[in-house]
Amino acid sequence: MDFESTAFTNFATPARRRHYSGSDRAYKGIRSPVCYHPAPMRRSDFHYHLPRELIAQVPLPRRGDSRLLCLDGGSGTLQDRHFSDLPALLRPGDLLVFNDTRVIPARLHGRKETGGRVELLLERLLGSHCGLAHIRASKSPKPGTRIELEGGGRLEVDGRDGELFRIRSPEQPLMALLERSGHVPLPPYIERPDDGRDLERYQTVYAERPGAVAAPTAGLHFDRQMLERLRQQGVASARVTLHVGAGTFQPVRVERLEEHRMHAEYVEVGAETCDRVAATRAAGGRVVAVGTTSVRSLEAASASGVPRPFQGDTRLFITPGYRFRSVDALITNFHLPESTLLMLVAAFAGYEQVMAAYRHAVAEGYRFFSYGDAMFLTRRP
Repeated sequence: MDFESTAFTNFATPARRRHYSGSDRAYKGIRSPVCYHPAPMRRSDFHYHLPRELIAQVPLPRRGDSRLLCLDGGSGTLQDRHFSDLPALLRPGDLLVFNDTRVIPARLHGRKETGGRVELLLERLLGSHCGLAHIRASKSPKPGTRIELEGGGRLEVDGRDGELFRIRSPEQPLMALLERSGHVPLPPYIERPDDGRDLERYQTVYAERPGAVAAPTAGLHFDRQMLERLRQQGVASARVTLHVGAGTFQPVRVERLEEHRMHAEYVEVGAETCDRVAATRAAGGRVVAVGTTSVRSLEAASASGVPRPFQGDTRLFITPGYRFRSVDALITNFHLPESTLLMLVAAFAGYEQVMAAYRHAVAEGYRFFSYGDAMFLTRRP
């Protein structure tokens, strides 16, 4: 099975129809709403032209060296700035919400007993010795297949769970095996092997809770000096956890967005964070989400209209027309054409404004995707 996205292969396709989207649609068994679309939007509405040379392949020498494109969601006004200018965009009393998930070395290489090569990408840990994984091989492994890993260790395939495989580490905890034999799970659009710098730079400085197989990339721009500057300025902070899955790179395969079934990701939003969000808004401050994962976490926890403690999977799929309940501003990277993340950003700051901002970013040579530059957006009223 090919578990990597093909969405990034058609950058030069021009944007087509433009209109707005959504009403509510509930997904059985998931607390948060799944999709909002008052008018049918299409995947092709989110095409934009991106030269391949603008896809950042390596991080900049320092985290804070990135550029920062600012978009006012109300007026559509753009400003070209640098990430070091972020303190000038925030006010005392604002609340930054960070996703504290930690990327695990989730990519593994090995061979079946027959000699066939296998590549695995862990999607989720299931206890100490088991997990769900995407597996790429010439033939799909059957239950009972043993895989000898490069770097040492062995895995066994127990069966299927939809498109994923249930795997088991019979000899040692799965996390210990990953730490010894795993690779940094760089996104498919970074066309090089992982190396030593990725161990540090494909991880936020505040990462705490292991479980992600992709980084919450908006947080990669923050270094400890920036965090301290903001603290001294009176900008508060709070944490959520969303373990980013490999599904974040999966393309939307249907043209009509209301037919898309969002992948599930595990979220935790604690009572302390909910209280800080409520207190900030009551005092007239802004809730600033660092990354789309923080947006989805807070909005999943706010299904009742106000943030409440939340723990579990969410399939929240945000498209234009969605009414945001807990987020006032957003820091985020640039996202893939036709991706659910671009759709979320368009919902937040306005479809026309966001697509125009992306065209501006391309024209001005901004760096795109995980190791690329950032945006600061305020919500469209």
